[in-house]
Amino acid sequence: MKKTLILSTALVGFAAAAQAEVTVMSWGGSYGAAQTEGHLKPFTAATGIPTRMVDSENPATPIKAMVEANNVTVDVASLEYADAIRLCDEGVLEPIDIAILPPGSDGTPAVDDFLPGAITDCGVSTDIWSTVFAYDTTKFPDGGPTTAADFFDLEKFPGKRGLRRGAKAVLEFALMGDGVPASEVYDVLGTPEGIDRAFAKLDTIKSEVVWWEAGAQAPQILADGEVVMTTAYNGRIFSAQITEGKPFQIVWDGQIYENEMYVIPKGAPNLEEAKQFIAYATSTEGLRQQAQWISYGPARKSALIEPLIFNDGKTEMAPHLPTYPDNMKNALESDWEFWVDRDAELNERFNAWLAAG
Repeated sequence: MKKTLILSTALVGFAAAAQAEVTVMSWGGSYGAAQTEGHLKPFTAATGIPTRMVDSENPATPIKAMVEANNVTVDVASLEYADAIRLCDEGVLEPIDIAILPPGSDGTPAVDDFLPGAITDCGVSTDIWSTVFAYDTTKFPDGGPTTAADFFDLEKFPGKRGLRRGAKAVLEFALMGDGVPASEVYDVLGTPEGIDRAFAKLDTIKSEVVWWEAGAQAPQILADGEVVMTTAYNGRIFSAQITEGKPFQIVWDGQIYENEMYVIPKGAPNLEEAKQFIAYATSTEGLRQQAQWISYGPARKSALIEPLIFNDGKTEMAPHLPTYPDNMKNALESDWEFWVDRDAELNERFNAWLAAG
């Protein structure tokens, strides 16, 4: 088949490589499962190189600790975009030469096939995901929330809220919930008054918030009835809807989207095999394979030429992707430069605010 020919160049010598096991650290839950089914298993089948998945609530933290301790046990990690940039700047990650990446299935060179920003000095995008909010439809039989502002309206939509414990994506969402258009969020958040405004908005629901940390927790607290609505990673909610039949509804207004990146920690024990894994996983076919397991958009143009179908064989993925036109009407692209510069400062304030009760 054509896809086999496309990958053949990138896979030259793969089967003959030493049988070192490639260890991949990711986020667990349905996302880790999608990477296992879409990337790890097919890579091993194609190359004969064993792979192993390990889970973390946020791989950036253990990866940095491993490198600093000169005790790296992971070959590839899945990181948020800002973390991939920051750790690269800090010398925690190995550089990745774009020349190792295969062309698209239509022959387009990788540098032209990937969407803008999807390749960095130390990372290659695996998908485009977003933070959205979702609600349990059984809790609102007369109609549920439809805007970011509704998430903060405890009078119209009473009940507990779920939010990720941390500043990133929470402060932006609070501003959009307070009426700031997506296009103006970082201009506002870049000022002391804007930061105060975001925390003031969070104050209006603070007593009703259940905080989550791992991605799998958000759909779980929604399913358990601990909250009536929660922010969450869109793919986690999709999986709960489609594979588990949960009565959840995603609200795309105010979604915050970004690239997820595969990176290689400095001192990875199996560096060459790690590069081979990333080349395979981020090929046209590799990105399409993952997208058939979870509703995150492929970062290559060639992966979007043909319709994507979920692995149930009947669900068209396009309307469930963050980049679907109808889902982008008030969408915010996470500003990695903002968070590289201000992550520590804003999380320090967030933690102080949280501790204040």
